[in-house]
Amino acid sequence: MPAHLGMPARVAPFNQPVVDEFRANGGRVGGPFDGGDLLLLTTVGAKSGHETTSPLAYLHIDGELVVVGSAGGGPRHPAWYHNLLAHPAVRVELGTETFGAIAVPAEGAERERLFEQVVARQPGFGDYQARTERALPVVVLRRPQRATEPAEVTTLAAKLVEIHTWLRAQLADLRGQADEYFAQRTGGPPGLSLQLRQHCLAFCEGLHFHHSGEDAVLLPNLERQYPHLRDAIARLRGEHGTVSRIKDELEKLLADITTADPARFLAELERMSAELTAHLDYEEEQLLPVLESVPFPPA
Repeated sequence: MPAHLGMPARVAPFNQPVVDEFRANGGRVGGPFDGGDLLLLTTVGAKSGHETTSPLAYLHIDGELVVVGSAGGGPRHPAWYHNLLAHPAVRVELGTETFGAIAVPAEGAERERLFEQVVARQPGFGDYQARTERALPVVVLRRPQRATEPAEVTTLAAKLVEIHTWLRAQLADLRGQADEYFAQRTGGPPGLSLQLRQHCLAFCEGLHFHHSGEDAVLLPNLERQYPHLRDAIARLRGEHGTVSRIKDELEKLLADITTADPARFLAELERMSAELTAHLDYEEEQLLPVLESVPFPPA
């Protein structure tokens, strides 16, 4: 669920012909990329905040979509890798399909296992690794799992439910990952710190993006059109502030997840879960009836 900034994503000039050909031909690209597996990865700039699209080779390994930050064996990680560390929610174009994903760099033994398989299938990445002292990042692009196929969104009410469903699923996933991470951390060398960090950051960014949009556009419009909702909207705004403060505390704990106090982290996550679940339930109860008549996307 990456942030959308309302403007086309940037593409480096030398990549533009590849991106154009990819999109014009359903993901097929000729020239030096002919016959190769290529995807387009759109990330949000770590410093600029602008979206940037990069063409990358990919592999399917054990059901996971994997890319490597080779940068041709250069001395520095590619910019897209720094971007996804800051903003884990990314957009992927694969063939004719476009979807959101959470980018999770592999760690430790898992990184070694995946990279070994990468080199076995595409030896060129082994050559790139031999040219540099840095360990080439191996990144898994995890697409959110859906229990059912998403329903067609034709009203603003349905769009709100779609967003809330994503937030609830991410929150449930976070709670399970946090339990797994801290259990592993106390029982042996940590190997899930980046996974937990990336999912936490993606959730926090998605939540902030959603509430900011509501505060700036949705709630003021509803307040004007439906005066009887003013008390409910005032409560929703107050709850936005409460959830935002908890989110900020959680992000501070993420600053060094490897030394975070498990009891405090899990308590904050549980508190956020309770606050957010109650907030989403109340918002749906109050707003869905009036949003059912509002078409989406707007004309």
